[in-house]
Amino acid sequence: MSEAAQIHEAAGDLIARALAEAGVKFAFGVISIHNMPILDAILRQGRITFVPARGEAGAMNMADAYARVSQSLGVVITSTGTAAGNAAGSQAEALTAGSPVLHITSQLDTIYMDRDRAAIHDVPRQPDMLKAVSKAYFRIWEARTAVPVLQAAISAALSAPAGPVSLEIPVDVQRMTAAVPRLIGAPPLAVTRPGPAQLDALAAMVLKARRPMLWLGGGAKGAREAAGELVERGFCAVTSANGRAVAREDHPRNLGAYNMTAPAQAVYDRCDLMIAVGTRLRGNETRNNALRLGAPLVQIDADGSQGGRNYPVDLFVHGDARLALEGLLERLPAKLGGDAEFAAGVLAARTAGEAAVARGLGPYAPLADAMRDAVHSRALPFVRDVTIANSTFGNRYVRLAAPHLGVHALGGGIGQGIAMAVGASFALPHKKTVALVGDGGAMVNIGELATAVEQKSNIVFVLMNDRAYGVIANIQDAQYGNRQAYSRLHTPDFGLLARAMGLAHERISEISAFKERFDAALQTPGPLMLEIDMPAIGPYAERFGGPPAGAAGGSA
Repeated sequence: MSEAAQIHEAAGDLIARALAEAGVKFAFGVISIHNMPILDAILRQGRITFVPARGEAGAMNMADAYARVSQSLGVVITSTGTAAGNAAGSQAEALTAGSPVLHITSQLDTIYMDRDRAAIHDVPRQPDMLKAVSKAYFRIWEARTAVPVLQAAISAALSAPAGPVSLEIPVDVQRMTAAVPRLIGAPPLAVTRPGPAQLDALAAMVLKARRPMLWLGGGAKGAREAAGELVERGFCAVTSANGRAVAREDHPRNLGAYNMTAPAQAVYDRCDLMIAVGTRLRGNETRNNALRLGAPLVQIDADGSQGGRNYPVDLFVHGDARLALEGLLERLPAKLGGDAEFAAGVLAARTAGEAAVARGLGPYAPLADAMRDAVHSRALPFVRDVTIANSTFGNRYVRLAAPHLGVHALGGGIGQGIAMAVGASFALPHKKTVALVGDGGAMVNIGELATAVEQKSNIVFVLMNDRAYGVIANIQDAQYGNRQAYSRLHTPDFGLLARAMGLAHERISEISAFKERFDAALQTPGPLMLEIDMPAIGPYAERFGGPPAGAAGGSA
């Protein structure tokens, strides 16, 4: 068929159609004059549900969490200029987490674009900003290239190492027409296959070891089955906070995220082969690289630039984590002769870590235990903001049933939990998403509670209210002579706020009431908030004051 005989559509329609053909079911964002052609097409076609957030930062957090929990592409649609800038901080979090997010943003009409003419929403260096927080950046210049460029952007976001990708579409290009292309299947993904010689060398190292160990990071989430099989054959495991549950969290040979304790260091000192898979070995989980890891040390990563970046390695395997571990399994016997005493030491180290957390909880132990039991046994998504509660018990004590069910702000930015919970709830709407947030962080994206109510999101928000930016106040007490400046924030009445939002709310002032009310909340459809009145309940048995100053580091 000639191009003249083909059906022509506006680029906004082509984009909406191609997103749906690629399997996109939800998109998050804020409508504006510069993205209306795309959003109007989404509305008319009716194949994608658009979720209107109250701000672009929240929309990006939603798309990020949706991508993590659904194990698929998250899509966020913003406008140009300030709107795209509003999303940048949250996109930096997606970049840190390696979340496959497609950020579709707009631009001025092409005759004004990049010319610094002060047109409305004009930001001449917007591409530079987007490139700084993206794995890759694309711009669509003409309607006829809309679908190929979009597919290239989707492929880049999903290909390991995954990450957020920005796609600019000038508003006049969104309205231009082009022939409707034939779409067959989802865009192909680039796969980095590890070299056979590297895998042969790694297998030889494993066969010589008696106390081998895996350090599993977020980049190993897709390798869960292979990692689990290696543990069953005799490996022990430890995880980063983002790699939790890649190996079963209740497996006796899994140290879990208790990765910086003194017993953990004793385990690493006895380990005679450590394989770090899909992890950056971040400073806040290695005491700023002062932690001694097992030797020899092997690293597996799909990003070739990461080899030996934070620790010198004896072997770097450049390749997809799943393919690398599957290739290793093919080269190993069905059972590895392990050191039973070493495995017992791993279990003892994890047990000691769990006991230390439990001792520090004080009156909040029943709360942590109730969440721990429900989140794991019911396989619930567990979203955490950067709070004392998460740093104390959320990041390690509450077990996850699967790696994609854990969502937290890896970059350490506060205030992303409410919006992330909304995104997670769209990924698994039949499950109750549990969101652990604090009063200080909640105020950053408080408007997204309205989104949760409007969308009837299936979430229970557990709001730990100490009427302060608690971790900062603790650091000021410990390191700045009790000078609590700027951390005692004005705290609203969350009960009144929830009522104004139309959000079900209960305030819990006696910890003995938590389990019953939490269990009831898990059975109640839609969003609700359980506010924990911390001044009434009392302090933790041990105060969390953030990571120690200097090289010692800490784990948030």
